[in-house]
Amino acid sequence: MKKLLLLVPLAGAMLFSTLTTGCASPAYSPDERHQQIARNADYEGRQATDDFDHFLLLRPAGHMTIWNVR
Repeated sequence: MKKLLLLVPLAGAMLFSTLTTGCASPAYSPDERHQQIARNADYEGRQATDDFDHFLLLRPAGHMTIWNVR
């Protein structure tokens, strides 16, 4: 019973600290962070398309992706 009474406040403190800190980045606003994530997902999708076309031999052989990194 004592262990349970000690465990409940500890679990509550851990839950509270997890909910208050989260995964927010102090350097970027939520809109900027979502733009970064969308840009990265778009770039990764283009690379996947490039790899798929290379696998099906739809493009000439090359070692670099055709998409520019900015």
